[in-house]
Amino acid sequence: MELPVPVAEPGPVRAEGLLLQCTYCDSEAMHKLAQILLPGLAAVCVDGTTGDLFRKPSAVAVDLRKEMVDYVTQRSDTFIADALIESEENQDQQNEMPEDPFEIVSVFMDDFSSTKRNIIGHVSGWLLSDSREDKIDDFVQEMEMTRFWPLERREAIAEVLLKNVDLKTKYHCPEKYETEERLADHKAQCSFRPVTCPNEGCRAKVSIRCMQDHDSACPFKILTCEQNCEKQLLRRDMDRHCVTVCPMRPMKCPFGCDSSFPERNLEQHCFDFLQPHLLKVLQVIHKKGFTVDGLKDRAVLLEKYDSDGKLAKSLDARSLTNVVKNLEAKMKGDDSS
Repeated sequence: MELPVPVAEPGPVRAEGLLLQCTYCDSEAMHKLAQILLPGLAAVCVDGTTGDLFRKPSAVAVDLRKEMVDYVTQRSDTFIADALIESEENQDQQNEMPEDPFEIVSVFMDDFSSTKRNIIGHVSGWLLSDSREDKIDDFVQEMEMTRFWPLERREAIAEVLLKNVDLKTKYHCPEKYETEERLADHKAQCSFRPVTCPNEGCRAKVSIRCMQDHDSACPFKILTCEQNCEKQLLRRDMDRHCVTVCPMRPMKCPFGCDSSFPERNLEQHCFDFLQPHLLKVLQVIHKKGFTVDGLKDRAVLLEKYDSDGKLAKSLDARSLTNVVKNLEAKMKGDDSS
């Protein structure tokens, strides 16, 4: 794997008195968290305007976006303190602290959404209806097309939320240093430092600690065909290639015998098994009038008349049938003369 391209570093952030905190976090986790903000906003807007003939989701999106961001940010600011207090209160019950930031932020957005639903939105049947899901999906697409809330702006918010709710520092770097020099030395080696995927065409920015996992699934990674046809292609094109055009894709004999083989071996298979294929075709053409031995003799005679080798070059039952009929007509004409 090629060395990834470093991404521009953010500046140092003062934390806890004179300490400087590393600003890096898991890029993929931040991106994933940013992805759930748009559907969350769409749900709030749809639920808040359902049944209102004079307002559409787009009419309230600007105000509700600001309210939602303020709400979830405030909740995230106090999350760790609240979680620690709750943990102390529930020590006897041995309740485990939540760790997944996506679930935590989703809970925040659900709580905000519940405060904005109108009467219809509070009806459980509406919350579970297919119509609601369709309207939410439609509004998400509308906001994406108009770039109402661009991904880069959502990622900036997601970064704050991620660091606030990541109780066990699983998704962001917790390191702090006294001087900028020591911080710079750390950031040069920090496992959370963001890099750009080196695969041509891929624009993903990933923490260095996640680069191996990203590379193993990157759709722009160039790979050798999984079926060993030696062709080099992008991972995203692999399935279509293997199913449609790969010469090594498996196929069954078009004449109905039990053989299976790579498609590129079809001609060799038809050459090697010409006699069995001929017998199958002759049995269809001459349903009566020939014994099994008679059909075998007929097949041998047809091969003798086949001076151009067209029988062995026939790759399916229809083409072989046509060649057989032409040869039999030739044989019949020779017998008459």
